[in-house]
Order: sequence, then structure tokens, then C-alpha cells
Amino acid sequence: MLLPKRVKHRRQFRGSMAGKATRGNQICYGDFGIVATEPCWIKSNQIEAARIAMTRYIKRGGKVFIKIFPDKPVTGKPIGVRMGKGKGNLECWVAVVKPGRVMFEIQGVAEETAREALRLATHKLPCKCKVVSRADLEGGEQ
Repeated sequence: MLLPKRVKHRRQFRGSMAGKATRGNQICYGDFGIVATEPCWIKSNQIEAARIAMTRYIKRGGKVFIKIFPDKPVTGKPIGVRMGKGKGNLECWVAVVKPGRVMFEIQGVAEETAREALRLATHKLPCKCKVVSRADLEGGEQ
């Protein structure tokens, strides 16, 4: 699973997911991609599950690009613990995703295969997503 090699601070504030993605909202490397339509936190194991679903379907053909990285630590306190006594321990690493963010890209396979592989990957993710092509995103800008 993905996680940072080292971080300056072990615990972070929760932060805000307001607004739309201003960076990472274009398809750069592949021909087709998955775009988030709602804000969410995506855990590192969910990213890995989506990657495995895509690579299994395309059967070692083509290339998959992961454009999000879980660099935000999420803490939690155990069940049955009273309030106070400091912040909880690290539970997981998440990637903050805003609407419009391209999360995965795929290249080097036929359109039907790519769309089906990306559709299977969207079922592994916790937010609503849509499968788009490079032409779809470029046409929407102009």
C-alpha cells in the first residue's frame, strides 16, 4: 500500500474539502481516466484495490497511472475510550480528492477494455466517479 516514507508531523488537522480541483483535473499520461464527482478521502488500501481491479482486467496489457497519493494521516481513538487525553493514534493514510480530480489513467488498450477496467475500479472507490476520455475533458474546457 502507498504511504509516505517520512513526514515532518505525525498528526494533522482534518482540513477542508471545499471547492473544485484546480490541479490534476486534466488527463496527462493516458487516453482514459476516472474523475471524481464528489469530495472524499480515499484510503491507501482503496487505491490499491482499484489498481488491482484494473490490471487484472486488462491482463498485463497497457499501462495504469495512479495520479493521487495518500499523504494525509488520519487518527482515531479506540472504541470505549472517554473524551480527552490527547489525539488518537494513526489509523490510515488518505488522499484528499476534490470534484474534478483525475485519479487514475489508462493507456495502451482498446476503448471498450479501458472503459470496462475503469468501471470496475470505480466500484472500489468510496466516492461517485465517472469514466472520461481525453477528448471529453478537452472538449469541456473550450
